[in-house]
Amino acid sequence: MRALDHLSKADVIACEDTRVTRRLLSAHGLRARLTAYHEHSAERVRPRLIERMKCGESVALVADAGTPLISDPGYKLVEETAAAGLPVTTVPGASAALAALLVSGLPSDRFFFAGFLPAKAAARRKALQELAAVPATLIFFESARRLAATLADMSTTLGPRPAAVARELTKLHEETRRAHLDTLAAHYHAAGPPRGEIVIVVNPPAEKTAEVDTDDLDARLHAALRTSSLRDAVVAVTATTGLPRQRVYARALELQKVQTGSD
Repeated sequence: MRALDHLSKADVIACEDTRVTRRLLSAHGLRARLTAYHEHSAERVRPRLIERMKCGESVALVADAGTPLISDPGYKLVEETAAAGLPVTTVPGASAALAALLVSGLPSDRFFFAGFLPAKAAARRKALQELAAVPATLIFFESARRLAATLADMSTTLGPRPAAVARELTKLHEETRRAHLDTLAAHYHAAGPPRGEIVIVVNPPAEKTAEVDTDDLDARLHAALRTSSLRDAVVAVTATTGLPRQRVYARALELQKVQTGSD
């Protein structure tokens, strides 16, 4: 009701797609002036919206799906509006990142939203290595076509963590799949890219402990070395086990020598 009240009083509504927002307004018997505000028009439209607010008009920003400002140009409008000394308020709607966290079944007391990972594999693995030791549940956006590859990189870099893949959240075809990262990677590799917008939620790292036996360490290193350089594999395994880097590096060198000798 609060959202409808704001929309009914707005002098102009900025939205991603005027057709989508017009249907929303029509469903509630509302009429308003609409203007397109999206990635391709934001730079041109933003100064006009701020000028209107300076003249005493009210502007409402609406997203097609989810919450405005999360991975879209809305934050720049808020940044410049606040810088101009104009008031800003929010009427929160559904947020895919938070919705995915809530249905994932993973710890929600501390979480880190990382947005989209790099599209290229090497850059993606490097970004994951930087996040491996973050003591919180990790939340990512991802495209359907890269989902299987990203999950495989996560499994290698972050270790065998529980995770969830949620798609089309709060919509008609909502689906959440929960399993360990390697299982999820295998599923989507076999099934192919799913439809819809996707969020990946990954469990925090396990409590660091030096009680990792040699067989477990070897298995982790073998898996990491299949897709990463020696250096990157050592970084990933050190982050997921908490073992001293020197021990992991020495064992990785031994395994690499054995592998080279057998080849």
